[in-house]
Amino acid sequence: MKSTLVRQDSDTLAEIAVRGLQERKGMDIVVLNLKELKNAVADYFIIASASSDTQLEALARSVEEEVEKVTAQAPWQSEGRTNREWILLDYVDVVVHVFLRDRRQFYALEELWGDAEFTYVEDTADVTR
Repeated sequence: MKSTLVRQDSDTLAEIAVRGLQERKGMDIVVLNLKELKNAVADYFIIASASSDTQLEALARSVEEEVEKVTAQAPWQSEGRTNREWILLDYVDVVVHVFLRDRRQFYALEELWGDAEFTYVEDTADVTR
């Protein structure tokens, strides 16, 4: 019974994080479901791109605000703010990666977790047209 509750929590947390990215016009958002993969470090990786270091920070802050507002959780760990190229927000079961576009291509996390189930989130800019 407990594992079902944990899954539901990580599912909800992933949805909230995506909403935070959409709030600040995150681009190329993809959700990698890692639940079925052996030795996965989390249930979900969420990856998004930013067009500038200012947007990078705004996206990370938006995710933190949305998650805290709904769940009262802060990230267990946060990395990368000083480099302003890639910010990682670790919520244990859900890890959010926000990259500048060229850094995302360089690290190619999607390729590292190619066995995961991918869900591509439509850009909010595309939806409003």
